[in-house]
Amino acid sequence: MYRVGIENGAEGRSQAWVLGHPGCFAYGVDGAAALDAVSAAIRDYREWVTAHTSESWLVESVTEYQLEETWECYSINSDFEISQEGYEVNAWFRHDWKLLSAEDLQRGLLLLSWGREELLKTIHDISTETLERTYPKERWSIAGILKHIGGAEWWYLDRLGLAFPRQEVPGDPLPRLEKVRLKLVEVLPGLVGSTQVNGIDGEFWSPRKLLRRAVWHEYDHIAHIQKLL
Repeated sequence: MYRVGIENGAEGRSQAWVLGHPGCFAYGVDGAAALDAVSAAIRDYREWVTAHTSESWLVESVTEYQLEETWECYSINSDFEISQEGYEVNAWFRHDWKLLSAEDLQRGLLLLSWGREELLKTIHDISTETLERTYPKERWSIAGILKHIGGAEWWYLDRLGLAFPRQEVPGDPLPRLEKVRLKLVEVLPGLVGSTQVNGIDGEFWSPRKLLRRAVWHEYDHIAHIQKLL
C-alpha cells in the first residue's frame, strides 16, 4: 500500500506525492484530481525504475494507495505573517521527519543519476538557437530551464546549510548543473540517519524533503523540456 501526501495550492495547482518514492508524483487542478492520477503515476514510475535496473524495488503490480496527509500552501511576508503575496511555504509532511536510511540513499542516488542521464539525452545535440529560443506563455527558454534546475538544487542544499557560496554557482547552464549535482551527491551519504531539521524563511527542511524535491524537480522539468521540443 502506497502512502500519499497531497499538496494544495503549489503554484496554483495540487500535487500528489507518493511518500517514500522520490520522483513518483501526480498533478491535478485540485486535490481530488491529483489523487485520482496517483495509480497511473505509480504504474509509470514502476516502468521507469524497471527500465533502468534489473533489481527494481517495485516488483509488485499493486497500485493501491491511501491518503495520509494534506497540506495547504500559503504565502508569508518578510515578517512571517500570512500574506496574499510573498514566499510560498511548501509541503512539510510528517513523513519528512523520518530519518533517511541507507536504502533511501541508494535508491535516491539511482533516481538522480537516471534523471540526469535522461536530461542530458534530451538536450543532446540541441543547437544554441534552440536552447535560447523563447516560447509564448513560457517563463524561460530551455537554457533558462537548465539554469533553473541547477539553481534550485543549490537552493535545496542551502536550506540545510550544505551549499557552497552562491557566488561560486556557475552562470552557464551545463557547468552549473554539473557542479551543483556533484555537491549534492557528495553530501547525501552524510545525511543518512541525520536528525537535522532546519527552519528557514518560514519553512521546514530535512534530508528526506531535500531528496524528495530534488528528484521531483529535475524529472518535472525533463518532461517540460520534452514538451517544448
